[in-house]
Amino acid sequence: MNDDRLEQQLAFIIEIDKLKRVLRQTLLADESRQENSAEHSWHLALMAGLLAEYAPAGTDVGRAVRMVLVHDLVEIDAGDAFCYDPVAVQGKAEREEACADRLFGILPEDQSAELRELWDEFEAGTTPEARFANALDRLQPLLQNLNTRGGTWRMHGVPREQVLKRMQPIREAMPELWPAVERALERAAGEGWLG
Repeated sequence: MNDDRLEQQLAFIIEIDKLKRVLRQTLLADESRQENSAEHSWHLALMAGLLAEYAPAGTDVGRAVRMVLVHDLVEIDAGDAFCYDPVAVQGKAEREEACADRLFGILPEDQSAELRELWDEFEAGTTPEARFANALDRLQPLLQNLNTRGGTWRMHGVPREQVLKRMQPIREAMPELWPAVERALERAAGEGWLG
């Protein structure tokens, strides 16, 4: 056993525990509190398996699961930037890139490269796995907001057009779900949950 390798792996495992303290704007479905980014990633991983039949043809769902588990680790340093806040998203890419360099650099070289590749792939959004993962990342908060009577949309006065634009990865990667998204947003607007 390589003690240095194990020490690096264990250091990374302890470091990623910090994701549990990163609060997102999204509320839990029972509205008891904000979800944290680790819970969000776990939710997406389960969704990937449950909704695999809607993934783009040829998608390696196991790779997509690994991708959604890694995609928000950079929030440990960068924080969660509320997607509908233009000020919060300024400099987001640079903050996340710097965290990716630092965080994945904790691991042994081979594992560092593997996780960084997954993160970069998610960010690029060009492979079937990344398109599926990004669609799930948009679907989950949509569902949370619908089940909290508009949740953060209402709190921040988010207009329907902004949400519709934000949901486009679902339309592109999971077109069978798009009519349900449109109906959900129509209902949300009708209920006054969207600005």
